[in-house]
Amino acid sequence: MLDEWYWFLLLGLASFRLTRLIITDKITNFLRKPFIEEVEEVNGNGETETYVLIKGKGLRGFFGELLSCHWCTGMWVTAGLFFLFYLYPLAGKPMLVILAAAGLAGIIESIINRIID
Repeated sequence: MLDEWYWFLLLGLASFRLTRLIITDKITNFLRKPFIEEVEEVNGNGETETYVLIKGKGLRGFFGELLSCHWCTGMWVTAGLFFLFYLYPLAGKPMLVILAAAGLAGIIESIINRIID
């Protein structure tokens, strides 16, 4: 029973990290670029706000919508990681551990940055 909760927690953290990697990280901008455009504007308070514009219609628009939605991408990422873990545990388990550790490190870094700032 404890083993199931362990892998469930790792799946959650790994899904969090991979979703953020796909949706927000600069390193994967090349994946999003054909489908969405990120526009930055300065609001009345002098703060920069980023807006996402979906490019195209049809399949291109579909992927643009998907890549602009954390919930949508997160669902598919979680499903993919789960089936990788379930069907190919030799590859899936290390992938979950690596992504979960990176996700936890990101959460800790965010907490520390809020405390320091």
